Amino acid sequence: MKIKLLMAGLLGLVSATTFAQKGELSTAKSEYDNYEGLRGAKATLAVAVKSLGTAKTSIDKAAANEKTSALPQTFALKGAIYAALATQDTVAATSLPLFTTADESLKKAKELDTKGENKQVIDNAYLNLAQYQLTKGVAEYGAQKYDQAYHSFDYYRTVLPEDTNAIYYTGLAAANSKNYPAAITNYNKLVTTKYSKNAGVYMDLSSLYLANKDTTNALKSVSEGITKYPSNTDLRKREIEISLQTGKEKEVIQKIQAALTADPKNKTLYYYAGLTYSQTAEAIIKEQAKAKDAAAKNTLQQQKVENYDKAAEMYKKALEIDPNYFEANLNLGYVILNPAIDAYNAANKLPANKQKEYDAAIAKANAQFDLAKPYLVKAADLNPKSVDALTNLRTYYLGKKDNVNAEATKKKIDALSGQ
Repeated sequence: MKIKLLMAGLLGLVSATTFAQKGELSTAKSEYDNYEGLRGAKATLAVAVKSLGTAKTSIDKAAANEKTSALPQTFALKGAIYAALATQDTVAATSLPLFTTADESLKKAKELDTKGENKQVIDNAYLNLAQYQLTKGVAEYGAQKYDQAYHSFDYYRTVLPEDTNAIYYTGLAAANSKNYPAAITNYNKLVTTKYSKNAGVYMDLSSLYLANKDTTNALKSVSEGITKYPSNTDLRKREIEISLQTGKEKEVIQKIQAALTADPKNKTLYYYAGLTYSQTAEAIIKEQAKAKDAAAKNTLQQQKVENYDKAAEMYKKALEIDPNYFEANLNLGYVILNPAIDAYNAANKLPANKQKEYDAAIAKANAQFDLAKPYLVKAADLNPKSVDALTNLRTYYLGKKDNVNAEATKKKIDALSGQ
């Protein structure tokens, strides 16, 4: 009888011990739930923090006991409690170990929780860890530790894969750390979402491809961007730039002409056509500087003038639609001004015994300068704070040897540059 009583007592002790440890698990859960309910209000924050501390004490006891240490709920709660502690701790040296413990516990909880009984606790805990990594990543990015910021933001993105800010921050940090493949992957994902700044993302994406020496995809990404944002000036300019780099300016002109056929009153499309011809002429100038043969230089000069003439034609069509179109006035003035500068410089290179030829060349330059003047003045009137417009106008005054107006315009430029 005494033996039976003794056995009964031992069984009772074991049951009581197991119950005690499950009681710790229950306490951990109730105190953590209490923390979650109270942490949002400033008045109850102190009570919430105290509950979180009690929850930690209880979960540590439950995790240390062999009866409850392997339960999915134990790992889930430990992950949730330590995640909350990590977000509360603002000191990296002490918060990072809390984060690591939470992350490891949650991984184990997901592995063991085959029935999904603790899914909500696990998901909410991961949101806390994502917030922790977001805060950490922002600090690292601000300190220009871009590679570390990328890994922090990438964790945040992994938890919230459809969050556009998470994708953008990850791509941005990757780009700044020169991890171009990761940046490209994230930006390509971002442009499939409804992110409000995707026009800029397409620009960044083209830059990343260019940095990665992939002009094909750089041009492709810009073209996709223009399809979605046809009025975006920056994307149009980038398409022209890349097309010129890759020798595909004809394709750009064809696309613009096709668009004009469908929309012949679109002043912006005429402007883009003019810009393409202008930039083609600018590219020829660079070739001229490299050319050593006189015949080659003359051929390039002719090509340059032809492209400037075509650009002028397009800009004029844009101004027929809108005479106050600043960019068209600015660029038209410039493309007319450029041949005048060439003629002026050529005249000044003539020897002293060529006075007759000099006078003829200066007269020709003056006539060309005067053709540009209305557009140069108009551009400066439309945007008196444009350094480009004022610089072009000053060049006109210098070419015409109007030193008074040239000096007055220079003062305006200096004033704007000093702002």
